[in-house]
Amino acid sequence: MEIILLERIESLGQMGDVVRVKNGYARNYLLPQRKAVRLTDENRKRFEEQRAQLEATNLQRRSEAEAVAVKLEGLAVMLIRQAGEAGQLYGSVSARDIADAVTAAGFTVERQQIRLQQPIKTLGLHKIGVGLHPEVTVQITVNVARTLDEAETQARTGAAVARTGAERREEDEQALEEQMQAMADAEAAETAASEASAADARP
Repeated sequence: MEIILLERIESLGQMGDVVRVKNGYARNYLLPQRKAVRLTDENRKRFEEQRAQLEATNLQRRSEAEAVAVKLEGLAVMLIRQAGEAGQLYGSVSARDIADAVTAAGFTVERQQIRLQQPIKTLGLHKIGVGLHPEVTVQITVNVARTLDEAETQARTGAAVARTGAERREEDEQALEEQMQAMADAEAAETAASEASAADARP
C-alpha cells in the first residue's frame, strides 16, 4: 500500500513522503494512529492544504518533547527481578515494565515509546531509548537486580553484580596467575637473600 506520511517515521521517511508499506502495517498501525493516510489524489491535495498547519503542530509537539527530554535524559529506574547466580532472569523485562517504571518516576510514557529490540533477560544496567517524539529520543538506564542492595551496588560500580561463567573463569584464572607470580617472586627473593647471606659469610 502507498501512503503519505503525516509525521516523520523512523526507517520510513519524513512528513509528506510517499512510501510503500505492507498492508497490515498500514491498516493496523499507521492509519489508525493518524501517522499516515492512503495515497489518493484527494488525500494528496488535502495534505498540501494542511501541510503548514501539520508542520506547525509538529514543531510545537517537538518543542514540548525537547523540554521533557532535558528532564528525562539520564534517568535511572530500578526493576527487581528473580534471577540465577549467572545473572539470567527467571522471566524477562518488557517494554511495558519499563514504561510503568518510568511513569512511576514521574514521566508519563507509553509502551510503544520504549525502544526495546527484545526483552531484557539478564541482570545489570541496560541503556534504553525512549521516543518522546518522532525526532526526539532520550537514553535512560534500566537497572535490573535481585534486591535493592544489588541495584545500588550496580548503580555505584556500573557493572552487573552477577558474573557469567566465562567471567568467573577469567577472574579465577587471573587470581591463580597472580598467586603463582607472588609465589615466584617470594621464592626469587628468598633465593637472593640466601645468596647474599652466603656471600657475607665468606671470609
